[in-house]
Amino acid sequence: MTVPEPARPDAAATPPAERFSADWLSRREALDARSRSHCLTGLAADWLARRPRAPSAPHEIVDLGCGSGSNLRFLAPRLPGPQRWRLVDHDSTLLALARRHGATLHDAAGGRLVIEACCRDLSPVDAGLLAGGELVVASALFDLVSRPWAEALVAAAAVRRQALLFTLSVDGDWAFLDASGARIEDEEDSAVRGLFQAHQRRDKGLGPALGGDAPAVLAAAMGAAGYRVESAATPWHLAAGEAVRFPLAESLVQGWHDAALEQAPEEQASLERWRLRRLAGLASGKLGLTVGHRDLLALPAGGA
Repeated sequence: MTVPEPARPDAAATPPAERFSADWLSRREALDARSRSHCLTGLAADWLARRPRAPSAPHEIVDLGCGSGSNLRFLAPRLPGPQRWRLVDHDSTLLALARRHGATLHDAAGGRLVIEACCRDLSPVDAGLLAGGELVVASALFDLVSRPWAEALVAAAAVRRQALLFTLSVDGDWAFLDASGARIEDEEDSAVRGLFQAHQRRDKGLGPALGGDAPAVLAAAMGAAGYRVESAATPWHLAAGEAVRFPLAESLVQGWHDAALEQAPEEQASLERWRLRRLAGLASGKLGLTVGHRDLLALPAGGA
């Protein structure tokens, strides 16, 4: 579940009921793949490979808030086969895109995937939401959800002894970088970031949103449910002068501005000056930016 184009910087800014732009999802996909933890993906693949099963029985994977299928495209060729995927999203258009892409993919052994599309909301956390999964995956989702929803999801998966791979959860932090890659601290940036972080915690349709607290809340819930938890920082880094990423950086700044403006409309003039100043720095190649994310892998205790 990710952000719509053009005005949202990450999933945190947008209610789940809104349609996410396939263009935005495509724009961020390469950076997501570059940023996420290949180590945790490898551990998830090893866990699946050790699972006792009949030779022809597929590994069952549930992708929550799958969007246009970015998670599917990254994970399928890195996980053992055969695989059956259950893609869950409220947006039928994005689900159709994900299913179409899935038809062209192969697992790590070169086998075709079996794809099921399930068009539904993520609430409630019921038997149907997690049905059929050994491994439950989600990407760029959990800043949108509430603490009770996240804790209920983890508890329900623990009862079923399902492994969890939750990637690219924003941690609420972002900053601009100078040409050397060093973080720039600026009072106006700090003010906008604070407004954005407050906006992240608004109700996005599943209760008051976790925002940047999502990784810590998830890790605590996983540990309390008896999981073995692995975690990795997976920040986005867009270097100064990385021209191919400028449209993405532009969308991020616009989204941060828009969220801050919704939070503090009385600051319109100063927020517009900030927006123009930071966009100019990015366009000139003098600035880059970083956005904090974290990946989490939870494996049932006691082996496969």
